[in-house]
Amino acid sequence: MNTLISMLRGINLGSKNKLAMADLKAMCEQMNLKNVTTYIQSGNVIFSVDKSNPADISKKIESAIHKKFGMSIPVITRTIDEIRNAIKRNPYLAAKDKDLGNVYLTYLEFAPGSNEIAAIRDYSAPPDDFLINGETVYIYCPGGYGNTKLNNNFFERKLKTRATTRNWKTSNELLNIATKIEELL
Repeated sequence: MNTLISMLRGINLGSKNKLAMADLKAMCEQMNLKNVTTYIQSGNVIFSVDKSNPADISKKIESAIHKKFGMSIPVITRTIDEIRNAIKRNPYLAAKDKDLGNVYLTYLEFAPGSNEIAAIRDYSAPPDDFLINGETVYIYCPGGYGNTKLNNNFFERKLKTRATTRNWKTSNELLNIATKIEELL
């Protein structure tokens, strides 16, 4: 069994794409995912599954949401080790002048190519800053994520891959929940 974390993009934002976490959990259980747990209303679901490719699980969850709720919701799934490594590689951990409360991790569907990375390497949006490492973009936004130009739409357009963002606290809590589930296996 593997512990995976699926992150839904763009649900429960205002009146758009309303999806109760209890309904998401029930749907995942109907898909035979085990130890299903959700975290906050922004669409995070942690579960155990027999050996499976995270990209395949994302597609299955997207399809199930579309069939059951009539919504087209992008889903990005990571293994517990991928989340753990993303947290460990946070370049802002060592920066004494950066408040981790202003750090966001944008999880990409797949790692962008070198041409896409080169095209935005020198992009600047002060006071915000970002660094791409594999399938994760680390964003520092002292004015808050809601005010930055470095959002999901920007990275999807520039890097030609789907994206969803979680703040530093949520990323760590997803890892904590996944670790507890993993310990049960």
